[in-house]
Amino acid sequence: MNRRRFLASTGLAGASLVAGCGSFQSQSTRSPPLVENRPDATYRPTHVEGMGMAGMAQAGDYMVGLGYSFPHRFWTVTGTDTERVDIRDADSIHLMATVWDPETEMVLPISAGVAITIERDGETVDEKSPWPMISQSMGFHYGDNYELDGDGLYTVRVRVNAVSDRRLGAFAGRFDDAAETSVEFDFAQSALDELSYEAFSETQGERGAVDLMEMSMRPVSQTPVADELPGTLLGTKKGSDGVYAATWLSEADFLADGESYLAVSVRTPYNRVPLPMMSLDGTVETGGETVFDDALGAALHPDLGYHYGAVVETAESDPSVGVDVVAPSQTSRHEGYETAFLATPSFSF
Repeated sequence: MNRRRFLASTGLAGASLVAGCGSFQSQSTRSPPLVENRPDATYRPTHVEGMGMAGMAQAGDYMVGLGYSFPHRFWTVTGTDTERVDIRDADSIHLMATVWDPETEMVLPISAGVAITIERDGETVDEKSPWPMISQSMGFHYGDNYELDGDGLYTVRVRVNAVSDRRLGAFAGRFDDAAETSVEFDFAQSALDELSYEAFSETQGERGAVDLMEMSMRPVSQTPVADELPGTLLGTKKGSDGVYAATWLSEADFLADGESYLAVSVRTPYNRVPLPMMSLDGTVETGGETVFDDALGAALHPDLGYHYGAVVETAESDPSVGVDVVAPSQTSRHEGYETAFLATPSFSF
């Protein structure tokens, strides 16, 4: 993703809800003023808008789904600072790509991201790498505002880059290679204009979140319920509005004799959306001795989901664990998330 600085290393049609804002034709309607005195936490946005499905296709080991809505304002994150990206006059749609494993239907946050090229009649109309992004209704996805050249048939080419994070369990040896696919997208401004719009004039700014949307053609990006994580749950803690669930695995197919695994699953409140692209450090003590003091790397496991973890050289089953947030999630945010998850708390389990 050359536009980010990380501190951590077939056409389908449908409609659903996506939090965000803005139409370049009617921004006063689609982009209401932001909530004043927004909390430093997850809050209900000013409104939600409908989403159309542009299409889906398989790319190597991955499935890719493309949704679209009105252009949105959103916020990028660098370190603990956010910067708002406003809607440009040239922006036609907000395009959202979701990548998942077709075998387990787990949505895959990929640090190296994706690249999207939009073509019409063989000519490139727009080309950029969308931002890794979280939305209250869409969950984790890759999104950005794109320019189109009016109604017509477009080819959207998507490149999914190889996964560099650790892959465990049934994911070991998978997602090693980048892959490409394309979707034919028949765009009509009239269809975009007919997408739904719901304002929350009474509840905007309140602590809470809109529901994750569910669509039959793509999975929902959620972390497992804490009590259902593999291993022994060490506890859950909340800091900077994020929820941290730590679990300790003494037995797993990826562990050797005398090894255990510490996993920390970080998620949003209310919807359990994963918070990728963080930097976490961890310490483990057993019997009064420090047996681990290092970074917790991002990893993927079918049952643990996206998490941060490390193999620890101990067979003890009752550790004392400390977790320090070095850098918060560097994902961009739709409205309702832009003020949350920005601090660097510490926890003990």
